[in-house]
Amino acid sequence: MGRTRTSVIAGLALCLLLTACGGGEDEEQPRVTAARQCDDTLSPDAAKALESVLGTEKFQSVTSSGLQQSVRDLIGDQEKSDSWASHPAMCEIAPAEGKTDLRIEFNLYHGDEDLYAGKKLPARHFYGMGREASTDNKTAYLFLECSSPQLKGSGEVPARIKGMLQARATRDDSLPPNTAATRQAYVTILHSVSLAVVKKLGCENDAALPGKPVLTERK
Repeated sequence: MGRTRTSVIAGLALCLLLTACGGGEDEEQPRVTAARQCDDTLSPDAAKALESVLGTEKFQSVTSSGLQQSVRDLIGDQEKSDSWASHPAMCEIAPAEGKTDLRIEFNLYHGDEDLYAGKKLPARHFYGMGREASTDNKTAYLFLECSSPQLKGSGEVPARIKGMLQARATRDDSLPPNTAATRQAYVTILHSVSLAVVKKLGCENDAALPGKPVLTERK
């Protein structure tokens, strides 16, 4: 009887070491699917766009600063009126196999001089979202104006927030082509992550971002 009880106690102890006999069910699972990228901020459409533009359904589990830290950085930069600050990317998306990675980051911008409208950039295409949205096959930008109790002074003058998606590849010819499909995928992904950021910040009217991305190009 004593031996049996000792065996049961030993078994229970082993179960505890193995996280309730579940083999680690409560542990953070590797973020290897499209939907799990960028702190789960990708909508179903954005996850599909990510798989399509990078040609894969499997991704490396990469640790980046994350949604909460990026929001804290924006709040701190606004507090210090620091539109020059640089921070780690909110997320880096790396395919399990492939030559192109995506990097998404957020910071403040200075003013209208940072916008791309009116500049002669034939490869860049524009969309009707936020203050300005544009992309080519290398970099997508989304400029936003946010009024939020969390952002100092933004009730009088909205905080200027820039979201950037950057494709990084070993060679220019390994980047996705500058096609409508590529541009729409970039815009869809950046819109989804940006919407999560402005909601976390509590921006009035979601900083003029619609619930779904606008994929019709401005002429």
